[in-house]
Amino acid sequence: MGGSGSKMKGAWPFAGSGAGGDSVSEGQEDQSLTRLKRTRKATPFIFTRRSSLYYDEDGDLAHEFYEETVVTKNGRKRSKLKRIQKNLIPQGIVKLNHPRIHVDFPVILCEV
Repeated sequence: MGGSGSKMKGAWPFAGSGAGGDSVSEGQEDQSLTRLKRTRKATPFIFTRRSSLYYDEDGDLAHEFYEETVVTKNGRKRSKLKRIQKNLIPQGIVKLNHPRIHVDFPVILCEV
């Protein structure tokens, strides 16, 4: 019923120290400090993101694609838009013009 995340306290990638408040055995403390030293080189900035745009069969790029269909009801023609969800190819990873700060990075941007 629980999450599949790590159970170790203080091993957050942007944490300043390995102190979690609990008493930890000597071997586990060394392991958490080593892990923190490795992840400490992570940058708080994001340079790429996954695009929310898709290519269709014609090579057009958009968020959503619609197809106009004609429906005859009671002898009256009516046009409807039908959303296309098949044969769409995601654009993929897009480079950002300006780097963004990662959501999980604990930083004070403006202090009053």
